[in-house]
Amino acid sequence: MNMPKHEKIAYFDCFAGISGDMCLGALVDAGVSLSALKKEFKKLPISGYSLVSKKVIRCGVSATKVDVIIKKAKGKRHEAKKWKDVEKTIKTSSLPEHIKQKGLHIFKKLFEAEATVHGEPFEKVHLHELGGIDCMVDIFGTLIGLDILGVEKIYASSINLGSGFVKTAHGMLPVPAPATAELLTGYPVYSSDIPFELTTPTGAAIISGMKADPYSLSEITMEKIGYGAGNKDIAHMPNTLRILIGWQTKDSRNAETVTVIETNIDDMNPQMYENVMEKLFKVGALDVFLENIIMKKGRPAVKLTVIAEARDVERLTDIIFEETTTIGLRFYEVRRKTLERTTKKVKTKYGDVRIKVSALKGKVVNMSPEYEDIKKIAKKTGIPIKKIAEEIIKRFYG
Repeated sequence: MNMPKHEKIAYFDCFAGISGDMCLGALVDAGVSLSALKKEFKKLPISGYSLVSKKVIRCGVSATKVDVIIKKAKGKRHEAKKWKDVEKTIKTSSLPEHIKQKGLHIFKKLFEAEATVHGEPFEKVHLHELGGIDCMVDIFGTLIGLDILGVEKIYASSINLGSGFVKTAHGMLPVPAPATAELLTGYPVYSSDIPFELTTPTGAAIISGMKADPYSLSEITMEKIGYGAGNKDIAHMPNTLRILIGWQTKDSRNAETVTVIETNIDDMNPQMYENVMEKLFKVGALDVFLENIIMKKGRPAVKLTVIAEARDVERLTDIIFEETTTIGLRFYEVRRKTLERTTKKVKTKYGDVRIKVSALKGKVVNMSPEYEDIKKIAKKTGIPIKKIAEEIIKRFYG
């Protein structure tokens, strides 16, 4: 009997926002030992700091506060960094490759956000508050902590941004800071009346860079809960980030909420749709398809439908408006359930061919050779595609 596979998940409950130190605190509170983190940090070529942890109370809730104490002289804590500086630090570390790649991705998103906000080239933009040792420790501490706990997938609640203004190297900026807003594009956020910054650019980069899934938390079996404390004590609300660690069956995980974007178009050259579809898939569309329809007064038209994750909706919407003649779009959320999908390689007398395998609760129910692979073989050998596909399927099951 095939039992459902399980996936370890972490749910970031951001009712009081999120910052790098809150992530660290919540993970330590959930059972990641500070000594284990310190041991891994030795693999990063950074120094001049210490890591301390303590228990605090935030509005009656016990939480863990983790601080990065910089030992360098005052004024050097937030030395501005360029991408090449951060990239070099990460690549020359001896951290596991998958941790390096995730860290590079998060920092790259930070630089991209800053470049967009300040209108500077990517390679020239500097990170001020975000380029320091404490930011490096917060981000890699979060990645290492999640790895220690065996977390495979991240989810996030709606994110509380706070309100008011925050002091930065560029002066006083409104909350959310422009980089924070840029990073959280596509995520559900709200602004409470608490008059300070609850979500920092580092916290936003962690959520965005780890591709946390909004909305889609379904049934889980909770294993651990961690509370990471923010700097300030807020009246009437615990200033904490809560992280729920637990197990989710792949069967329940594959039931997810997605957004459908639709529009009816009756005045566009049909040749243009190929380019539109290519661009939509390139930026993350889950599916794109066209249907012939009849509009009022008997006019033939095309209905363009795009299925997307919530975080990609805005980018996809922009492409549709820019690349088609539509003047309006429809949106609605639907639930979908997908089979567990993997790609395997099968050796044949023609060479390696990729096979797309779909399974239900661990049992293979569908498989299909990658079309581009068998197309190349057909062109090379002159054998019909259907015969090549039949042979590969027999070999897979045989």
